[in-house]
Amino acid sequence: MKWRHESETVDIVIVGAGAAGGVLAKELSEAGLSVVVIDAGPWRDPVKDFASDELSMKSLAWQDTRLTEADEAFVNGRHQSGMGIGGGTQNFTGVFLRFHESDFKTKAIDGVGEDWPIHYKDLEPYYARIEKEISVSGPKHFPWGNFHGPYPFPELDSLSPNALLFHKGCKSLGIQSVPTPLAILSSPLEGRSACTNRGFCLQGCIPNAKFSTLILQIPKAVQAGAEILADCRVTQIEVDAYGHASGVLFDHQGTTYRQRARTVILCAHVVETPRLLLHSATAQFPEGLANSSGWVGRAIMTHSSNDVYAKFEQEIRLYKGTPVLASTQDFYETDPRRGFVRGYTLHAHGSRPIEMAEGIRKSTQAPMWGPSFKKAMLDYNFYGRVKMVGEVLPAWDNHVSLSDEKDAYGMPLASLTFKYSDNDLKLIDHAVDNMQLILRAAGGEIAYVVPGTQHLMGGCRMGNNPKTSVVNSYGQSHDIPNLFICDASLFVTSSGSNPTLTVMALAARTADYIIDLASS
Repeated sequence: MKWRHESETVDIVIVGAGAAGGVLAKELSEAGLSVVVIDAGPWRDPVKDFASDELSMKSLAWQDTRLTEADEAFVNGRHQSGMGIGGGTQNFTGVFLRFHESDFKTKAIDGVGEDWPIHYKDLEPYYARIEKEISVSGPKHFPWGNFHGPYPFPELDSLSPNALLFHKGCKSLGIQSVPTPLAILSSPLEGRSACTNRGFCLQGCIPNAKFSTLILQIPKAVQAGAEILADCRVTQIEVDAYGHASGVLFDHQGTTYRQRARTVILCAHVVETPRLLLHSATAQFPEGLANSSGWVGRAIMTHSSNDVYAKFEQEIRLYKGTPVLASTQDFYETDPRRGFVRGYTLHAHGSRPIEMAEGIRKSTQAPMWGPSFKKAMLDYNFYGRVKMVGEVLPAWDNHVSLSDEKDAYGMPLASLTFKYSDNDLKLIDHAVDNMQLILRAAGGEIAYVVPGTQHLMGGCRMGNNPKTSVVNSYGQSHDIPNLFICDASLFVTSSGSNPTLTVMALAARTADYIIDLASS
């Protein structure tokens, strides 16, 4: 294998080309820094390699074995990160929500979790920058949180039947609901088409109406001089005699290569980032890199993501339109009358047939065959669905560690330990009750309540105190100043919002910080 910077020490090596890695690659290369991005997965062409096929496009998710000791819902949840250039932005729904001010100070407000070392105002300009760059489509007025609009593009003009019944159910119950802010074009832009309502957003967007770093930031990074190495598995971060990061080792088709760099940035997501840090332990850093605090891999979080299916007399056809087209955050902030703290978002959420079939199995714990299962799937077109994004509180015991088993690259497999808290379970029960009320108010008969999780966060949390955090607010390691972490593992708390926009805003902020360091 040959690459342009093989014999050089580049300014920046980035591990992972997903939501954060793509932003960093673009910003840093456009600032004139030499950048190499290394990703374990392939470089896909949306037109040639994406398909409206649930089974084949499961390849967009990370495929490696992970050992799990967790609640059943977590084991079966779609908690794996993306695989390939673009990472999880290839196969996410496009929901693009900002965190609220309260999300950054849950301890000060509600006495739980830990406060972030930043506030909403620190990310506000980066939220706006990212939304403008990718042309987010959103409602005329967003009634919750700190930002109420307008968005760069108007909302998508075609709501699915599932979204319409969600609005109907919410309205009858006095619950506010709006079209969901989405990283999906509602009008053509720069050679990309507007959303065609293909509906297979989780399987990759063939017409490129949905944003991904694969189609937006990565091409701009390449144009600015960045080099992208696909199908290359980083297996170790190297440090020199002075305790500074000096580069990475990676495998490509069975051969090990070295990329030297003045700064190493990990954007490998919540499992692989701690795994790399722990596996790269040295005599100088016996507990793993950046881990003098012991917090590497600790306090991982997910979003509780239970959903409810209801059967209707009329056809709903859950495959129609973009999966998420209507949402409410009326239950987002703490209300002491509920008996728990923090809150959640509810989405009207479409479903493809295999996804629904898997949901029925998780709901009933029954085999996926037989007359009752056949009848349920024959009635697929008559089901509506609502899904929650619930805040899960951080806990030390929920963590990523290294197992004794090894993969094909000689690296220990990641082992995940997770358990819901009592507060998490009360929040889930409250959300499920409200999802059922909304579907009933819209005319549905509740059929299945499906447990689930999604959106891993935490594991390398930011903070001002090196004894209780891994990095500072810019993702810079407290222990190794030229080692940065920039992905969802930075999160201190999980919020009740989909995390991608916040991941990208943090990456843009970190990019500005690194550029300032380089010019000083």
